[in-house]
Amino acid sequence: MEIRGMPARDILRYISSGEVSAAEVVETYLDAIREIGPQTNAFIEVLEPAARADASRIDKELRDGGSPGILAGLPVAIKDNICVKGAGCTCGSKILENWIAPYDATAARRLREQGAVIIGKTNMDEFAMGSSTETSAYGVTRNPWDLSRVPGGSSGGSAVAVAAGMAPLALGTDTGGSIRQPASFTGICGLKPTYGLVSRYGVTAYASSLDTVGPFGEGVWDCALLLEVIAGHDPLDATSHAKEPVTYTKALDGNVAGLRVGVPQELLRGVSAPVKAVFESTLSTMEDMGMIVEEMSLPSLAHAVEAYYVIAAAEASSNLARFDGVRFGRRADAGTLDEMYTRSRGEGFGKEVIKRIILGTFVLDTGNKDRYYRRAAQVRTLIKDEFQKAFERFDLIVSPAAPDVAFKIGEKIQDPLTMYLADLITIPVNMAGVCALSMPMGFAECDGVSLPCGLQIIGKPFDEQTVLRAGYCLEQEIGAGIREKVRHMRQNLGPVRECELVD
Repeated sequence: MEIRGMPARDILRYISSGEVSAAEVVETYLDAIREIGPQTNAFIEVLEPAARADASRIDKELRDGGSPGILAGLPVAIKDNICVKGAGCTCGSKILENWIAPYDATAARRLREQGAVIIGKTNMDEFAMGSSTETSAYGVTRNPWDLSRVPGGSSGGSAVAVAAGMAPLALGTDTGGSIRQPASFTGICGLKPTYGLVSRYGVTAYASSLDTVGPFGEGVWDCALLLEVIAGHDPLDATSHAKEPVTYTKALDGNVAGLRVGVPQELLRGVSAPVKAVFESTLSTMEDMGMIVEEMSLPSLAHAVEAYYVIAAAEASSNLARFDGVRFGRRADAGTLDEMYTRSRGEGFGKEVIKRIILGTFVLDTGNKDRYYRRAAQVRTLIKDEFQKAFERFDLIVSPAAPDVAFKIGEKIQDPLTMYLADLITIPVNMAGVCALSMPMGFAECDGVSLPCGLQIIGKPFDEQTVLRAGYCLEQEIGAGIREKVRHMRQNLGPVRECELVD
């Protein structure tokens, strides 16, 4: 039986029926990590002994007639800014290279409680600051569709783990698109939940008012299942909302005819011609399914990127102040306290993190706070209000998930402005605090290579059911060809060859 690459639903069915053991499933994915991991660099740490022990415990519980949970025996990869007790939590940074988490994040604990096997910690842009997983202190993660290209970021490691078949499911975080953009680049599904739906307790903060934890899966059902487990009120997180539990997988089956879908023209600016052609074809399919698609406008989105980077940098400056060599982080040897602070942070943080801390400190300065930070907050309110008004007319809002397909490693890292502007499509969702799904909508040609591109489906706050239902129904219409290409890509991934690792 070929376990690797099998849908999560089928793996769970085989484990529960006893046709395959949790231990066999875990070994299958550990073998895949050993084989593919070196060429993709998706994992910072693989938790082999702990994963095997958890799988054995789950198998025993099943043999004894117990019920380990709805994820019993299913491997899950976790981004390395989410605490897993006994494992490292580096955030892709040298400053935390030796820090071991003493507790589980709420999302990780809920996974364990439902029988998931945490198989490893995935690579990421340092402190989630980046859009390509190139700023990690532990090396660049590579896109399995083309090893010379980025997987997106900052949750690139989690996206690659699922896309390449090294884990059926994964967790990432999304501050300005860090789940949706890598999902688009790697041809899988990624969900950014409504702010406050999933607890952030135990997640290293980048920008606290924007950060969200969300699932990756090969398909929409996978994301719905994982969201079911991690969603819910948590008294340990002051921003967590008290909502009635939802069985998201049961909400997938239903009629989408009559759903009103808005297409904001502001989110199509800068989209490449090949991606736009795939998007327009997808809109036609949605209309054929009975959805009502109309053009609309969200004028304030023109200022979203500038406002986002002011707010995110300001919050990062505050959140990262704790990593100083005294409270948290590596401590440099120095003769004075000031020198210790300077060297600890200067040697521990990478260039991108230092740049954003400096920017955040600048905009929070007494003379600049009203000029920059307050204005950015006002723009954020405008964006939120425009989304609220739009959702009085539309059930969903759609756009491409990224303006283009995955770019080459090194192509944009030296041009931060171009890199930042690439987040224009995803950033407004975080600014408004609403939910959004990125799912494969097809493939676009780039330099003679066919690469995946994603559709972004945006929903009302706490209306993940409608977003997932629309995505799932659309997936039934267009997903067969996409899944076939995914299988072909995985077959071409084998033991690492040095000639493939183009710097």
